[in-house]
Amino acid sequence: MSDELPTAARVSDPGIRALYRLENRWQAWLDVEAALAAAQAELGIIPQAAAEAIARAAQFELLDRARLDEGFARTGHTIVPLVWELSRVVGEPHGGWVHWGATTQNITQTGDLLVLRQAHAIFLRLIGEALAAAADLAERGADMPIAGRTHGQHAVPATFGYKVAVWIDELIRHVERLNQLAPRLFVAMLGGGAGTFASLGDNGPKVQAGIARRLGFGSMTVPSRVILDHLAENICVLGLLAASCGRIGREIYTLMKTEFGEVEEPVPPGTVGSSTMPQKRNPKLCQDIIAAAADIRAAVPLALEAMQTEHEADRTTSLMMDAAEARVCIATGDMLSRLVEILRGLTLDPERMRANLDLGGGLIMAEAVMLDLGAAIGRQHAHDVVYDAAMAAATEHKRFGDLLAADPRVTAHLDRAQIEKLLDPVAYTGLCADMARDAARRARATAREIAARKS
Repeated sequence: MSDELPTAARVSDPGIRALYRLENRWQAWLDVEAALAAAQAELGIIPQAAAEAIARAAQFELLDRARLDEGFARTGHTIVPLVWELSRVVGEPHGGWVHWGATTQNITQTGDLLVLRQAHAIFLRLIGEALAAAADLAERGADMPIAGRTHGQHAVPATFGYKVAVWIDELIRHVERLNQLAPRLFVAMLGGGAGTFASLGDNGPKVQAGIARRLGFGSMTVPSRVILDHLAENICVLGLLAASCGRIGREIYTLMKTEFGEVEEPVPPGTVGSSTMPQKRNPKLCQDIIAAAADIRAAVPLALEAMQTEHEADRTTSLMMDAAEARVCIATGDMLSRLVEILRGLTLDPERMRANLDLGGGLIMAEAVMLDLGAAIGRQHAHDVVYDAAMAAATEHKRFGDLLAADPRVTAHLDRAQIEKLLDPVAYTGLCADMARDAARRARATAREIAARKS
C-alpha cells in the first residue's frame, strides 16, 4: 500500500502509518536496549548505574538526528549508528555497556514486535467497533426479506440481517485468532550472533527472560534468528481477516450496483463520484476495502517465502518479512477503518430488496413448493413436477404460479390458494431472524470484551 491515504477517504488514518515511521521503530529499538541493560544489571552482568544511564538516554529526542543520518549513510547498517549515538549520549563511563552481548536482529525484531503489538491493539479496537456497528445492522435487517443468491442466481429467500450474521460470525473468529496468536507472536529474542547464547552463556536465557518481563512479552525457547514462523503466522491471520473484509466489501459493492440498489455505503453530501458523470454515487469505501484486502492477501506468500532462511541467519529474509509486515499492517488499518465507516452508515432499501425478491415471479419459492408437494407424492417426483413448471416459467416467460395451478399433478394435492400461499417468500426465511439477533448479541459481547481489555 502507498503511504498516502486512498482517495476515498473521508476516513481518518487509524494511526498505523505513524507506528511504522522510522523514528517510532527506532524508539522501540531503544526501548529494547534499555530493557536489555536493565535485565543485565539485575544479574550483575553490567553495573546498575550503567543500566540507569542507558534508560535515561534511550529517548529518541535526545539523539542527534544529523549524526544518525550520516552514520546510516556511511555504514549502510540497520542499527550500528543508533547504538553509537546511544553510547555517545550515555557517555563515560557507562556508554560502553550499550548493546552488550546482543546482535542487530535481537534488538530490531523484538523492537518491531513492540510496534506490532501497538498495531494489533488498533486492529482489535477497530474490529470491536465494526462488530458493534454490525450488531445494530443485524438487528435492523433481521426481518428484512432479501433474495438469497447462490451462483449469482436467486436461490431461496433470506433476510439482510442473516447476511450480517455471517459477517459477524467470521469477525468474531478473527478476534479469537488474534488473541490466540499473541502469546506465540510477542516474544523477546536474545540469542546473540547465531542464536546460541554464546555471548552471555548461562545468563543468556535469564537476560532474555528479563527483557521479556519488562516488555510484557514471552521469551523464545530457542532464540534462533531463522525462526520466523510466528511472524508469518501473523501475516497469515491478517490475510484471513482481509479475505473476510474483502468479501464483505465486495458484497456491499455488488448490492449497491444500480441493477440491485438494495444498499448504499455512506455518501456524504458533496461527495463527487466522477469528473464527467455528475450522477455517480460510487462505492468508494468498498473499493478501498477490496483493494487493501487484496494487497494484504498478496503478502501471505511473501511471508511464507521469508521463512526459507539459510543456515543460522540471512538478512535477505528479514528484509522480506519486515517489508511484508509494514505493508500488511498499514493496509489492515485502512481496510478496517473503512469497514467501520460502512457498517455504521450503511443505508438499506427494503422496498428494493422486496422488488428484487419478486423478480422471478415466485420462482424463488420452488423449493418450498417441492417440499410441500413432496410430502404427498415423494420428493423426487415433486422435484420433477416443479422443475417442469420452473423451466417453462423461465424460458416461456409465463407466471410460475399459473403453470403450477394448470398442472393436474399439482392440483391433485394443492389448490390455487395453497399454491399462492406457498409462493410467499416472506414465509420462507427459515431461522434467518433468529441467527441475526443471536449474532448481534455475540457481536456486542465480543466488542465489550475488546473494550474491557483495552481499558
